[in-house]
Amino acid sequence: MKYVDEFRDGAIAEKLATAIAAEARADRDYRFMEFCGGHTHAIARYGVEDLLPKNIKMIHGPGCPVCVLPIGRIDAAIELVRNPDITLLTYGDLMRVPASGGSSLMRAKAEGGDIRMVYSTLDALKIATAEPDRQVVFFAIGFETTTPPTALAIKQAAAQKLENFSVYCNHVLTPAAIRNILESRQVRALGLVRLDGFVGPAHVSTVIGTQPYEYFAREFEKPVVVAGFEPLDVMQAILMLVRQANDGRHEVENQYARAVTREGNTAAQAIVAEMFELRRSFEWRGLGEVPYSALKIKAPFAEFDAERRFGISYQPAPDNPACECGAILRGAKEPVDCKLFGTVCTPETPIGSCMVSSEGACAAHWTYGRFRIAAGDERRKAS
Repeated sequence: MKYVDEFRDGAIAEKLATAIAAEARADRDYRFMEFCGGHTHAIARYGVEDLLPKNIKMIHGPGCPVCVLPIGRIDAAIELVRNPDITLLTYGDLMRVPASGGSSLMRAKAEGGDIRMVYSTLDALKIATAEPDRQVVFFAIGFETTTPPTALAIKQAAAQKLENFSVYCNHVLTPAAIRNILESRQVRALGLVRLDGFVGPAHVSTVIGTQPYEYFAREFEKPVVVAGFEPLDVMQAILMLVRQANDGRHEVENQYARAVTREGNTAAQAIVAEMFELRRSFEWRGLGEVPYSALKIKAPFAEFDAERRFGISYQPAPDNPACECGAILRGAKEPVDCKLFGTVCTPETPIGSCMVSSEGACAAHWTYGRFRIAAGDERRKAS
């Protein structure tokens, strides 16, 4: 574990904090968005914000695939398993995400639906092979990181001629979401959310590389620093962003050079291109309809497309009106701005998706920040 420990070294963190404080200009403030939920949890878990000057603000982005999945897509999956011949498979963090009417996949399972948690697409293929009399549907979600395994599962199912296997595809794309945020009225027209740069995602970038972010640096004049998930990774990325902001630069820099290249994983990109094509539009929770932001299965593999096989039609569904997940995903609000946070909405009783997922901003604040926030509130009352 020595290698990992080196990226959590307190003495080095102090040096980085000192460097950030020295280079952050007192006559300005800095607002950086960490797109990925993994970075949000690293920042909260290791207290990175406590090491930053007060004029550096980290804003949480929509980089949690479970959080951005709209309710209507979950409703459709629940409707699907009302068919007693269908088995629905998905990753565990999706099971408790609230759907319409207080339902969820977990509740639908308790009511008799054959819904099972799997750890990989290989598990899904094994179940379909072992139970040929069942229609097995894999509920696929995630950004570019989890898309190649889904593509490989479809290719393997075609090779095995598995007639009882299909995929309910909900894979979404990171660059489209970043563009949507930068073009939103809150950022561009109204200036309510000011962004001086991005901490680019780690795992996603191992697949797509750093090249796709060059567009944002060029067209929107926003620096991007791709960073790993360890606390020292994040702190070094923040230092790099501060330096770019001070210099008036807007470039793509790669802090995570030990795992990410400019070109990315070309083999993974090839299998995804073989199996998937762009959707014209896809709804994101918090962002609304985002053009060309998601994938669908190509026509030659239509037999493995659950939406076509079972005639799944998407119907939008509203979020709980008291839940602020949408605004939190856009960076317009923080979890503590939501009246439900820590009261009726907790990880045990989630009202919004941001409290469910292991990458959700609300879950991070609840797990790592609520006691510090509560202590701060008491101190303010006392003063």
